[in-house]
Amino acid sequence: MPFKRSYFPNYFSIDDILATQERLPCKFQMKVHRLGFLDPSSESEDIEEGTSIELPYWLARSLCSQRRQIVTVEIPKIYKEAYREILKADPCVVDLHKLEIYFYEFGSYLARFDHPDSQPIGAMLVQTFKDRFRQVMDWAQNSGADPLIAQRLDALERQLFSEGRQSRARLNCWLNTGSSQLLAADMVVSHKKRKLVELEGL
Repeated sequence: MPFKRSYFPNYFSIDDILATQERLPCKFQMKVHRLGFLDPSSESEDIEEGTSIELPYWLARSLCSQRRQIVTVEIPKIYKEAYREILKADPCVVDLHKLEIYFYEFGSYLARFDHPDSQPIGAMLVQTFKDRFRQVMDWAQNSGADPLIAQRLDALERQLFSEGRQSRARLNCWLNTGSSQLLAADMVVSHKKRKLVELEGL
């Protein structure tokens, strides 16, 4: 099975795997045995209650289940209210790649947490994407646009930008090669001739 580049979370998606590798600040709510190696600053074999370390999303999600909350998760600052207000004011000037290369995909995972910020994060992602989408497409359709613009886009927007550029190139190619005279199909020509013969015989 080929690897998929689809944005939608998928087991075989490289982008999805990389997005879930992003780290989250976590605080342990109980002592955990034989996991001391997760804390590089600790020499203990165990993780003590109250220890704060950063864990990848996929691990933090497993330890933060509703059945047994082993850790509490802190939302990264780029998804907190201060940054949400910046994106709300003018999302098109923000360098998403500098903030988080998988801004939308990682954010969609955070929106699933049982956290007070989860719902505002989801709403912010939708509005930010809607506001930036038109500009990304304008850049993709404008042949004179600075190619370095793509460096300011997150992974999803870069994919859309690339697809837009390719679509524009294919359209230009079709317009240039399709300017010759269009000819009627043989079946249509034969039908017209038969009609003329029938009319002349009347």
